[in-house]
Parts: sequence; C-alpha cells; structure tokens
Amino acid sequence: MFSVKNKTANMSIAIPLLEKKARQLRATCVQMAHDGKEGHLSSALSCMDLLVGLYYHWLRIDPKNPKDHKRDRFIFSKGHACTALYAVMADRDFFPKKWLYRYAQNDSPLPNHPCKHSLPLLECSSGSLGHGLGIGTGMVYGLRLDGVDARTVVLMSDGECNEGSVWEAAMFAAANKFENLLAIVDYNGVQAVGRSDQLMGYTSLEEKFKAFGWNALTINGNNLNEIIAALDTFPFEKGRPSAIIAKTTAGSGVRFMEDQVLWHYRVPSDEDLKLALEELKEVAIHLEEV
Repeated sequence: MFSVKNKTANMSIAIPLLEKKARQLRATCVQMAHDGKEGHLSSALSCMDLLVGLYYHWLRIDPKNPKDHKRDRFIFSKGHACTALYAVMADRDFFPKKWLYRYAQNDSPLPNHPCKHSLPLLECSSGSLGHGLGIGTGMVYGLRLDGVDARTVVLMSDGECNEGSVWEAAMFAAANKFENLLAIVDYNGVQAVGRSDQLMGYTSLEEKFKAFGWNALTINGNNLNEIIAALDTFPFEKGRPSAIIAKTTAGSGVRFMEDQVLWHYRVPSDEDLKLALEELKEVAIHLEEV
C-alpha cells in the first residue's frame, strides 16, 4: 500500500472536511438510488472518496467555465456508478442540485448511465465498459497535437479490466509516453455476478500495468490521506502514463451494504434508506435545500 509521507498542516486540516463531504455525498447517492428505483449503489459508494479527492482537491476545472480548452479532462468510465458523479458535480455547482430529484426519470438530464446528449457537460457518455481508457488516450493525443498541457484522468472499475480494449489502450499510451494520463482503477472486488479476483484469476493489476509500460501503485481507495498523497505525486515517472490501483470496499460507508455482491443491483427499500442515513448521519445535498 502507498503510505502518506510529509503530510502538510493544510492537508491535515482539510482531510476531515473532505471525509465529511464524502459522507454527505454517500447519503445523497443512497437517497437517489432509493427515489430513482435504480441499483449500482455499492459501486457508487466505493468510488466516492476517489471522486472527492479529484473534484475537491486535484482536478483543474471551473464550474463557471466548464469547457475551457486548457481544463483537465475527467472520464468516468464506470458509468453504472453515476449517482456518485452526479452528486459531486451538483455539489460543485456544475448544475443545480434540484436536478438530482430527476435522477433516472423520463427526459431527465441525469439518466441511469451518463449520456453526453442529456448532459453536455460530460466529456463522454459511459457505461459500456472498456471504452474509457481508449477515449482518454485519444484525448491526450489530441491535446498534445494542440500543444495543451492538460491532464486526463480515467476512473475505471476492476471488472472493466476484463476487457481487451483496456489493454490495447494501455499499450498505445505507453508507446506514446503519455505522462499526462492517469488511470484510476476502483478495485472494489465485486463485479455484476461475482468476485473480481475469482473471475480475473487472482492477478495483480499493479503488476499488469507495469508490464504494459506504465508506472503504477496501489493505495487504499477509501482513505483520503492516501488518495491525496498519490494524486499529488502524479506523474509518477517522466515519460510514462500513471495508474492508481485503488483498493476499495463495495458499498463503503454503509456497513450492511459493504462487500455484498447483492448490492451491485439491489435498490434500497424505505427501511434500507432509513438505516443507511442513520449510519452516515448526513442528509442528501438536494434535500438540505428544502
């Protein structure tokens, strides 16, 4: 595991605030899944700390100028977990929080998988796994041709790494020395119908990325100290793309959902919602405004 070294005083003050923000946004995801009658909640909860680290600390993006050509590009490849992305974007004022009420409703800008035609703020549509890293490498290539020194980040699922297209993109990125490219794998250990390690052969994703010419490290992806420290080390090596293998817990933050394959698809009942919010001790961000 990657360890935090030389933690600054500012970081030690900020981390508790980021942790509180992550709890509040987890509550928002549970509320959205319940109200929208949609699953994939455990996948959203597992990656929330990663999104908080990116959107509240690291990404060079401006909600007031979201299409600035020099902005960092963020590809949310694990689109099935989109409640997490929508909650973060709403909280960062990319769109009104009241839109969250319309999650997964007809004609909503927030469907159950992110769609660029519904929400043009997105860099791309996602949800069909295996495409995000290829899109990201293409963006880096285009930005290099334009002379733009922006960073591109792709957040992927561990199950997505079953796809051969991921490794084709990884080879292309290494061959072209895309040091502005960061892949983050949310390794929560659960896929749609089983355990990732059982389906993937108990192999190391860190070693795989290194074998494909990347520099890679493994962290606790539900520990904001480790997330911030890893992000602040990017790029890990000059002339190579970087990968973070983030070991997370599916359903992180709600104990009765944690590490349960069932919660990949299950929709929270009224009782599930009540218990989850009691544990998180937070209210969904769009309900706070009522």
